[in-house]
Amino acid sequence: MVKFTVVDRDGSRQELEAPDDMNLSLMETLKAFEYNILATCGGMALCATCHVKFLEGLEKLPERNDAEIEMLDTLFDADDTSRLACQLRVDDTLENSVFQVCGED
Repeated sequence: MVKFTVVDRDGSRQELEAPDDMNLSLMETLKAFEYNILATCGGMALCATCHVKFLEGLEKLPERNDAEIEMLDTLFDADDTSRLACQLRVDDTLENSVFQVCGED
């Protein structure tokens, strides 16, 4: 199991614990915990509706791939802490991280 903290759009914080043995993306996990993540492209890095910003733990994450970089470049509020939740796997790289859900409700 992996523990991380999610800061929702309204500023509320929740520590979650998610299985790390199912190869789930962070986007799938957030949807399973009923966060309002549109994920209109189904996790293909084509819509950026799963945009999150890391407040802690960014340095442990794998590098962004080209598709993620290109999609983040289309967002006005993306910065160096931005990632697409669909491109991150729930594994030990997320342990103790803290991130904010971005975008519209």
